[in-house]
Amino acid sequence: MAAPYSQSEIRRLAGMFDIYGDFLVASPFGNGNVNDTFQLTYDQGGIRLHYVLQRINSNVFKDPVAVMENVSRVTDHILGKIRAAKAQTRKRTIRLLHAHDGKPYAFDSRGNCWRAYIFVEHARAYEVLDSPEQAFRVAQGFGEFQKQLVDLKGRLNETIPDFHNTPKRINTLEAAIKADVCGRVKLVQPEIDFVMKRKDECGKLLALNAEGSIPERITHNDTKSNNILIDDLSGEAICVIDLDTVMPGLVLYDFGDMVRSGANPAEEDEQDLNRVGMKFDMYEALYDGFISSAGSFLTEAEKEMLPFSAKLITLEIGLRFLSDFIMGDVYFKTRRSNQNLDRCRNQFKLVESIEAQMNKMQALL
Repeated sequence: MAAPYSQSEIRRLAGMFDIYGDFLVASPFGNGNVNDTFQLTYDQGGIRLHYVLQRINSNVFKDPVAVMENVSRVTDHILGKIRAAKAQTRKRTIRLLHAHDGKPYAFDSRGNCWRAYIFVEHARAYEVLDSPEQAFRVAQGFGEFQKQLVDLKGRLNETIPDFHNTPKRINTLEAAIKADVCGRVKLVQPEIDFVMKRKDECGKLLALNAEGSIPERITHNDTKSNNILIDDLSGEAICVIDLDTVMPGLVLYDFGDMVRSGANPAEEDEQDLNRVGMKFDMYEALYDGFISSAGSFLTEAEKEMLPFSAKLITLEIGLRFLSDFIMGDVYFKTRRSNQNLDRCRNQFKLVESIEAQMNKMQALL
Protein backbone atom coordinates (compact mmCIF):
# COMPACT_ATOMS: atom_id res chain seq x y z
CA MET A 1 0.00 0.00 0.00
CA ALA A 2 1.11 3.54 -0.74
CA ALA A 3 2.05 5.80 2.13
CA PRO A 4 -0.95 7.61 3.68
CA TYR A 5 -0.69 10.90 1.82
CA SER A 6 -3.78 13.07 1.48
CA GLN A 7 -4.77 14.73 -1.78
CA SER A 8 -3.62 18.10 -0.46
CA GLU A 9 -0.24 16.65 0.51
CA ILE A 10 0.24 15.11 -2.91
CA ARG A 11 -0.76 18.39 -4.53
CA ARG A 12 1.92 20.11 -2.47
CA LEU A 13 4.52 17.44 -3.31
CA ALA A 14 3.70 17.65 -7.00
CA GLY A 15 4.14 21.41 -6.70
CA MET A 16 7.86 20.85 -6.15
CA PHE A 17 8.11 20.10 -9.89
CA ASP A 18 7.55 22.14 -13.04
CA ILE A 19 4.10 20.78 -13.93
CA TYR A 20 1.84 23.24 -15.68
CA GLY A 21 -1.93 23.28 -15.27
CA ASP A 22 -4.44 22.69 -12.49
CA PHE A 23 -4.07 19.68 -10.19
CA LEU A 24 -7.25 17.59 -10.22
CA VAL A 25 -6.61 14.28 -8.46
CA ALA A 26 -3.96 11.72 -7.53
CA SER A 27 -4.45 7.96 -7.35
CA PRO A 28 -2.16 5.14 -6.14
CA PHE A 29 -0.69 3.52 -9.24
CA GLY A 30 0.94 0.21 -10.14
CA ASN A 31 1.85 -2.91 -8.19
CA GLY A 32 5.44 -2.10 -7.25
CA ASN A 33 6.89 -3.80 -4.17
CA VAL A 34 9.30 -0.99 -3.23
CA ASN A 35 8.38 2.63 -4.06
CA ASP A 36 5.16 4.61 -3.51
CA THR A 37 3.71 5.68 -6.84
CA PHE A 38 0.84 7.97 -7.78
CA GLN A 39 -0.78 8.89 -11.07
CA LEU A 40 -1.53 12.62 -11.22
CA THR A 41 -4.28 14.15 -13.34
CA TYR A 42 -3.93 17.79 -14.39
CA ASP A 43 -6.15 20.09 -16.41
CA GLN A 44 -4.21 22.07 -19.00
CA GLY A 45 -6.51 24.39 -20.91
CA GLY A 46 -9.39 21.92 -20.83
CA ILE A 47 -7.23 18.91 -21.71
CA ARG A 48 -6.57 16.30 -19.06
CA LEU A 49 -2.97 15.11 -18.89
CA HIS A 50 -1.35 12.54 -16.63
CA TYR A 51 1.95 12.43 -14.80
CA VAL A 52 3.61 10.03 -12.39
CA LEU A 53 4.82 11.09 -8.95
CA GLN A 54 6.98 8.63 -7.06
CA ARG A 55 8.69 8.46 -3.69
CA ILE A 56 12.00 6.60 -3.80
CA ASN A 57 12.21 4.12 -0.94
CA SER A 58 15.36 5.19 0.91
CA ASN A 59 15.35 1.98 2.97
CA VAL A 60 16.15 0.15 -0.27
CA PHE A 61 18.02 2.86 -2.16
CA LYS A 62 20.35 4.39 0.41
CA ASP A 63 21.57 7.07 -2.00
CA PRO A 64 18.56 8.28 -4.01
CA VAL A 65 20.60 11.05 -5.63
CA ALA A 66 22.91 8.42 -7.13
CA VAL A 67 19.83 6.58 -8.38
CA MET A 68 18.56 9.71 -10.08
CA GLU A 69 21.95 10.44 -11.63
CA ASN A 70 21.79 7.01 -13.26
CA VAL A 71 18.19 7.42 -14.41
CA SER A 72 18.90 10.84 -15.86
CA ARG A 73 22.02 9.69 -17.74
CA VAL A 74 20.30 6.60 -19.14
CA THR A 75 17.10 8.33 -20.25
CA ASP A 76 18.99 11.23 -21.83
CA HIS A 77 21.16 8.77 -23.76
CA ILE A 78 18.20 6.75 -25.02
CA LEU A 79 16.28 9.90 -25.95
CA GLY A 80 19.26 10.96 -28.03
CA LYS A 81 19.19 7.61 -29.84
CA ILE A 82 15.47 7.92 -30.56
CA ARG A 83 15.85 11.46 -31.89
CA ALA A 84 18.90 10.56 -33.98
CA ALA A 85 16.91 7.85 -35.74
CA LYS A 86 14.65 10.60 -37.20
CA ALA A 87 11.83 8.12 -37.75
CA GLN A 88 8.14 8.19 -36.92
CA THR A 89 7.95 5.92 -33.93
CA ARG A 90 6.05 5.29 -30.73
CA LYS A 91 9.32 4.36 -29.02
CA ARG A 92 9.72 6.28 -25.80
CA THR A 93 11.89 6.64 -22.76
CA ILE A 94 10.93 7.96 -19.36
CA ARG A 95 10.92 11.77 -19.47
CA LEU A 96 11.81 13.19 -16.09
CA LEU A 97 10.36 16.50 -14.94
CA HIS A 98 12.60 18.97 -13.21
CA ALA A 99 12.14 20.48 -9.79
CA HIS A 100 12.31 24.26 -9.43
CA ASP A 101 16.06 24.09 -8.83
CA GLY A 102 16.56 22.30 -12.14
CA LYS A 103 17.29 18.88 -10.64
CA PRO A 104 15.28 15.78 -11.67
CA TYR A 105 14.31 15.11 -8.07
CA ALA A 106 13.26 16.95 -4.91
CA PHE A 107 13.26 16.26 -1.17
CA ASP A 108 10.19 16.89 0.97
CA SER A 109 10.12 18.10 4.58
CA ARG A 110 10.30 14.50 5.83
CA GLY A 111 13.55 13.93 3.95
CA ASN A 112 11.94 11.72 1.31
CA CYS A 113 13.21 11.90 -2.26
CA TRP A 114 10.56 12.35 -4.96
CA ARG A 115 10.58 12.41 -8.74
CA ALA A 116 7.99 13.09 -11.42
CA TYR A 117 7.78 12.14 -15.06
CA ILE A 118 5.42 12.24 -18.00
CA PHE A 119 2.88 9.43 -18.10
CA VAL A 120 3.07 7.33 -21.28
CA GLU A 121 -0.45 7.28 -22.70
CA HIS A 122 -2.12 4.43 -24.62
CA ALA A 123 0.29 1.80 -23.36
CA ARG A 124 0.30 -0.61 -20.45
CA ALA A 125 2.46 -3.09 -18.57
CA TYR A 126 1.39 -6.72 -18.16
CA GLU A 127 1.86 -8.77 -15.00
CA VAL A 128 1.46 -11.96 -17.04
CA LEU A 129 2.16 -12.19 -20.77
CA ASP A 130 -0.69 -13.38 -22.97
CA SER A 131 1.06 -15.08 -25.88
CA PRO A 132 4.42 -16.01 -27.43
CA GLU A 133 4.01 -13.04 -29.78
CA GLN A 134 3.76 -10.68 -26.83
CA ALA A 135 6.71 -12.40 -25.14
CA PHE A 136 8.80 -11.89 -28.30
CA ARG A 137 8.00 -8.17 -28.29
CA VAL A 138 8.84 -7.77 -24.60
CA ALA A 139 12.18 -9.54 -24.97
CA GLN A 140 12.96 -7.59 -28.12
CA GLY A 141 12.26 -4.37 -26.23
CA PHE A 142 14.53 -5.26 -23.33
CA GLY A 143 17.23 -6.38 -25.76
CA GLU A 144 16.98 -3.07 -27.59
CA PHE A 145 17.28 -1.24 -24.26
CA GLN A 146 20.53 -3.11 -23.65
CA LYS A 147 21.78 -2.34 -27.15
CA GLN A 148 21.04 1.38 -26.80
CA LEU A 149 23.25 1.55 -23.70
CA VAL A 150 26.27 -0.35 -25.04
CA ASP A 151 28.01 2.91 -25.98
CA LEU A 152 27.06 4.98 -22.91
CA LYS A 153 30.34 6.44 -21.69
CA GLY A 154 31.44 6.12 -18.09
CA ARG A 155 30.39 3.69 -15.39
CA LEU A 156 27.04 4.17 -13.70
CA ASN A 157 26.63 4.36 -9.93
CA GLU A 158 26.21 1.00 -8.25
CA THR A 159 23.06 1.93 -6.35
CA ILE A 160 22.63 -1.44 -4.61
CA PRO A 161 26.03 -3.11 -4.27
CA ASP A 162 26.01 -6.86 -5.02
CA PHE A 163 22.37 -6.68 -6.09
CA HIS A 164 22.63 -9.92 -8.10
CA ASN A 165 25.48 -11.49 -6.15
CA THR A 166 23.75 -14.79 -5.48
CA PRO A 167 26.39 -16.21 -3.08
CA LYS A 168 26.04 -13.08 -0.92
CA ARG A 169 22.26 -13.46 -1.04
CA ILE A 170 22.76 -16.95 0.36
CA ASN A 171 24.98 -15.49 3.10
CA THR A 172 22.11 -13.14 3.98
CA LEU A 173 19.73 -16.09 4.11
CA GLU A 174 22.07 -18.03 6.39
CA ALA A 175 22.38 -15.02 8.72
CA ALA A 176 18.59 -14.69 8.81
CA ILE A 177 18.25 -18.39 9.63
CA LYS A 178 20.75 -18.06 12.47
CA ALA A 179 19.07 -14.98 13.95
CA ASP A 180 15.49 -16.26 13.40
CA VAL A 181 14.12 -13.01 14.82
CA CYS A 182 10.49 -13.95 14.13
CA GLY A 183 10.66 -17.65 14.96
CA ARG A 184 9.77 -18.57 11.39
CA VAL A 185 12.65 -20.90 10.48
CA LYS A 186 10.72 -23.95 11.70
CA LEU A 187 8.08 -23.15 9.06
CA VAL A 188 10.43 -23.18 6.07
CA GLN A 189 12.93 -26.04 6.44
CA PRO A 190 11.99 -27.62 3.07
CA GLU A 191 12.58 -24.27 1.35
CA ILE A 192 15.95 -23.84 3.11
CA ASP A 193 16.97 -27.34 2.00
CA PHE A 194 15.96 -26.48 -1.57
CA VAL A 195 18.41 -23.56 -1.65
CA MET A 196 21.27 -25.37 0.01
CA LYS A 197 21.03 -28.27 -2.45
CA ARG A 198 21.81 -25.76 -5.25
CA LYS A 199 24.25 -23.56 -3.36
CA ASP A 200 27.42 -24.70 -5.13
CA GLU A 201 26.38 -23.49 -8.60
CA CYS A 202 25.25 -20.03 -7.52
CA GLY A 203 28.61 -18.37 -8.19
CA LYS A 204 29.00 -19.64 -11.76
CA LEU A 205 28.22 -16.36 -13.57
CA LEU A 206 30.35 -14.28 -11.21
CA ALA A 207 33.27 -16.65 -11.80
CA LEU A 208 32.93 -16.27 -15.57
CA ASN A 209 32.85 -12.50 -15.15
CA ALA A 210 35.95 -12.58 -12.94
CA GLU A 211 37.91 -14.56 -15.53
CA GLY A 212 36.82 -12.19 -18.32
CA SER A 213 34.53 -14.54 -20.28
CA ILE A 214 31.42 -12.48 -19.51
CA PRO A 215 31.78 -8.68 -19.55
CA GLU A 216 30.22 -6.15 -17.23
CA ARG A 217 27.55 -4.10 -19.00
CA ILE A 218 24.84 -1.57 -18.15
CA THR A 219 21.86 -3.65 -17.15
CA HIS A 220 18.31 -3.04 -15.97
CA ASN A 221 18.44 -5.73 -13.25
CA ASP A 222 14.66 -5.98 -12.86
CA THR A 223 13.32 -7.07 -16.25
CA LYS A 224 9.94 -8.31 -15.12
CA SER A 225 7.31 -8.23 -17.86
CA ASN A 226 5.53 -5.42 -16.01
CA ASN A 227 8.57 -3.15 -16.37
CA ILE A 228 8.10 -2.54 -20.07
CA LEU A 229 5.14 -0.76 -21.66
CA ILE A 230 3.28 -2.34 -24.56
CA ASP A 231 1.56 -0.07 -27.08
CA ASP A 232 -2.21 -0.61 -26.97
CA LEU A 233 -2.61 -0.40 -30.75
CA SER A 234 0.46 -2.06 -32.25
CA GLY A 235 1.41 -4.45 -29.45
CA GLU A 236 4.99 -3.19 -29.73
CA ALA A 237 7.19 -2.77 -26.65
CA ILE A 238 7.80 0.97 -26.58
CA CYS A 239 9.26 2.03 -23.21
CA VAL A 240 11.28 0.36 -20.46
CA ILE A 241 10.30 1.66 -17.02
CA ASP A 242 11.34 1.26 -13.36
CA LEU A 243 14.96 2.25 -13.89
CA ASP A 244 16.07 2.45 -10.24
CA THR A 245 18.21 -0.66 -10.52
CA VAL A 246 19.87 0.27 -13.83
CA MET A 247 23.57 -0.03 -13.01
CA PRO A 248 26.65 -2.12 -13.82
CA GLY A 249 25.82 -5.81 -14.09
CA LEU A 250 25.67 -8.89 -16.29
CA VAL A 251 23.34 -9.06 -19.27
CA LEU A 252 22.47 -12.61 -18.21
CA TYR A 253 20.74 -11.31 -15.11
CA ASP A 254 18.35 -9.36 -17.32
CA PHE A 255 17.58 -12.31 -19.58
CA GLY A 256 17.11 -14.65 -16.64
CA ASP A 257 14.70 -12.33 -14.86
CA MET A 258 12.77 -11.85 -18.10
CA VAL A 259 12.25 -15.61 -18.35
CA ARG A 260 11.39 -15.86 -14.67
CA SER A 261 8.50 -13.46 -15.03
CA GLY A 262 7.55 -13.84 -18.69
CA ALA A 263 7.50 -17.61 -19.23
CA ASN A 264 5.48 -18.41 -16.11
CA PRO A 265 1.68 -18.12 -16.62
CA ALA A 266 1.08 -17.60 -12.90
CA GLU A 267 1.50 -14.37 -10.98
CA GLU A 268 4.46 -14.07 -8.64
CA ASP A 269 2.44 -14.75 -5.48
CA GLU A 270 0.18 -17.48 -6.92
CA GLN A 271 -0.66 -19.93 -4.13
CA ASP A 272 -1.82 -22.77 -6.38
CA LEU A 273 1.56 -24.20 -7.37
CA ASN A 274 -0.05 -26.43 -9.99
CA ARG A 275 -0.40 -23.28 -12.07
CA VAL A 276 3.32 -22.45 -11.81
CA GLY A 277 5.85 -23.55 -14.41
CA MET A 278 7.87 -22.43 -17.41
CA LYS A 279 5.98 -22.67 -20.68
CA PHE A 280 8.54 -23.65 -23.29
CA ASP A 281 6.82 -21.82 -26.16
CA MET A 282 7.06 -18.64 -24.09
CA TYR A 283 10.70 -19.28 -23.31
CA GLU A 284 11.45 -19.82 -27.00
CA ALA A 285 9.70 -16.55 -27.89
CA LEU A 286 11.63 -14.66 -25.20
CA TYR A 287 14.90 -16.16 -26.41
CA ASP A 288 14.18 -15.33 -30.06
CA GLY A 289 13.04 -11.81 -29.23
CA PHE A 290 16.06 -11.05 -27.09
CA ILE A 291 18.53 -12.45 -29.62
CA SER A 292 16.84 -10.47 -32.41
CA SER A 293 17.88 -7.18 -30.80
CA ALA A 294 20.74 -8.05 -28.45
CA GLY A 295 22.38 -10.86 -30.39
CA SER A 296 24.57 -8.46 -32.35
CA PHE A 297 26.66 -7.52 -29.29
CA LEU A 298 26.46 -10.61 -27.05
CA THR A 299 29.59 -12.73 -26.70
CA GLU A 300 29.46 -16.47 -27.31
CA ALA A 301 29.94 -17.09 -23.58
CA GLU A 302 26.94 -14.87 -22.79
CA LYS A 303 24.78 -16.72 -25.30
CA GLU A 304 25.88 -20.09 -23.93
CA MET A 305 24.81 -19.17 -20.37
CA LEU A 306 21.36 -17.79 -21.25
CA PRO A 307 19.47 -20.97 -20.22
CA PHE A 308 21.33 -21.27 -16.91
CA SER A 309 20.67 -17.61 -16.13
CA ALA A 310 16.92 -18.29 -16.06
CA LYS A 311 17.39 -20.91 -13.36
CA LEU A 312 19.89 -18.86 -11.35
CA ILE A 313 17.86 -15.66 -11.18
CA THR A 314 14.66 -17.51 -10.35
CA LEU A 315 16.46 -19.26 -7.51
CA GLU A 316 17.96 -15.97 -6.34
CA ILE A 317 14.63 -14.15 -6.27
CA GLY A 318 13.05 -17.07 -4.46
CA LEU A 319 15.71 -17.11 -1.75
CA ARG A 320 15.35 -13.35 -1.36
CA PHE A 321 11.63 -13.82 -0.70
CA LEU A 322 12.54 -16.59 1.75
CA SER A 323 15.07 -14.39 3.58
CA ASP A 324 12.55 -11.55 3.82
CA PHE A 325 9.88 -13.87 5.20
CA ILE A 326 12.28 -15.17 7.87
CA MET A 327 13.33 -11.61 8.82
CA GLY A 328 9.74 -10.42 9.14
CA ASP A 329 8.87 -8.99 5.70
CA VAL A 330 11.11 -5.94 5.92
CA TYR A 331 12.03 -5.46 2.24
CA PHE A 332 9.22 -6.52 -0.09
CA LYS A 333 5.81 -5.02 0.47
CA THR A 334 3.13 -7.48 1.52
CA ARG A 335 -0.64 -7.19 1.44
CA ARG A 336 -1.41 -10.36 3.37
CA SER A 337 0.27 -12.74 5.78
CA ASN A 338 2.68 -15.30 4.33
CA GLN A 339 2.76 -13.50 0.96
CA ASN A 340 6.56 -13.59 0.79
CA LEU A 341 6.52 -17.29 1.63
CA ASP A 342 4.03 -17.87 -1.18
CA ARG A 343 6.28 -15.89 -3.51
CA CYS A 344 9.25 -18.03 -2.44
CA ARG A 345 7.45 -21.32 -3.03
CA ASN A 346 6.22 -20.04 -6.37
CA GLN A 347 9.78 -19.29 -7.50
CA PHE A 348 11.16 -22.62 -6.30
CA LYS A 349 8.45 -24.50 -8.20
CA LEU A 350 9.49 -22.52 -11.27
CA VAL A 351 13.15 -23.47 -10.71
CA GLU A 352 12.14 -27.15 -10.82
CA SER A 353 10.24 -26.56 -14.06
CA ILE A 354 13.25 -24.83 -15.63
CA GLU A 355 15.57 -27.64 -14.54
CA ALA A 356 13.27 -30.22 -16.13
CA GLN A 357 13.43 -28.38 -19.48
CA MET A 358 17.10 -27.38 -19.47
CA ASN A 359 18.07 -29.75 -22.30
CA LYS A 360 15.45 -28.23 -24.59
CA MET A 361 16.55 -24.72 -23.64
CA GLN A 362 20.16 -25.50 -24.45
CA ALA A 363 19.16 -27.05 -27.76
CA LEU A 364 17.94 -23.65 -28.95
CA LEU A 365 21.51 -22.37 -28.80
